[in-house]
Amino acid sequence: MTEVLYRADSYLRDLTACVISADPAGVVLDRTIFYARAGGQPGDSGIMHWEGADAAILEAVKGEGDAILHKLPDGAALPEPGTEVRVALDWQRRHRLMRMHSAMHLLCSLIPGAGVTGGQVGADKSRLDFDLAEPPTKESLTEGLNALIAADHPISDTWISEAELDANPGLVRTLSVQPPRGSGQIRLVRIGSLEAPVDLQPCGGTHVKSTAEIGRVEVTKMENKGRQNRRISIVLVEG
Repeated sequence: MTEVLYRADSYLRDLTACVISADPAGVVLDRTIFYARAGGQPGDSGIMHWEGADAAILEAVKGEGDAILHKLPDGAALPEPGTEVRVALDWQRRHRLMRMHSAMHLLCSLIPGAGVTGGQVGADKSRLDFDLAEPPTKESLTEGLNALIAADHPISDTWISEAELDANPGLVRTLSVQPPRGSGQIRLVRIGSLEAPVDLQPCGGTHVKSTAEIGRVEVTKMENKGRQNRRISIVLVEG
């Protein structure tokens, strides 16, 4: 089992950990700050250093059970089990993914009632697919997103039981992917206040602390991917 620390603090950038196992499939640590690819969000990348060696971490992915695999390049040296290693995130990439993921939740809030049929978080471009006959215009969505961002809404998380989620099925926006079950607890990400959230839905990904941290965004493309499947793409506007 790998203890995941990004759930408690997604701003941790480096960490000392102990190797549980290592093989060509990846290195398993006793704890990590690397998000493992899931739910449309890519796995984190970075670097691993131990005495006398270091290696790039290409991506973190899920292994068996609760293990997280830190994938190293083919042919890279592998640390022995029990070795103490220092891992560091590619922070610039991770932070862009956090900003993007939070922006995607805001996009959901602007299209209430429409199920999400797919999505992909990217450092350069992200997209969500909605079960929607007639989407709003690119201009109106861009304006709405940037208004919510400028309002500097707090972003936080909380946990509910699986029974509580079953009693509130409307919290789940995604039609193709359901929140992971089995642990008895479901993580909710809230944007806005407790009394009147802008968005509230199950999510295991990493997010920024407030909408203002996202920065300006732009809806760049809207595509028809089916009779009622509309793909909306967004980018971060830098500078």
